[in-house]
Amino acid sequence: MDYLKVSSKSSPASVAGAIAGMVKDGVPVNVQCVGAGAVNQAVKAVAIARGFLIPTGVDISCAPTFSDIEIGGESRTAIRIAVYVHRIPAPAPERAGEAPTTGAVQA
Repeated sequence: MDYLKVSSKSSPASVAGAIAGMVKDGVPVNVQCVGAGAVNQAVKAVAIARGFLIPTGVDISCAPTFSDIEIGGESRTAIRIAVYVHRIPAPAPERAGEAPTTGAVQA
């Protein structure tokens, strides 16, 4: 499985664009980061991508896991973030002449 690799120097907006693009293309999104700074950038990117996608009727959520990886012959612990896609149902159209229902009591 391929991972979108995020470092502490990654631009969250750029990573968010990549996440949103992959979601729109139907490609599974998995992010990998090593270190607190990289995790910070990755989480910001997921939040920004969510903002990009919600107006299109798509929401995302994520689940982090730990993974032991090898970098330059050294064993490191990475955080892997799986991104899950949720379709937002379109709101039911309001009938002509009816007031929108807000839960408030009208006199």
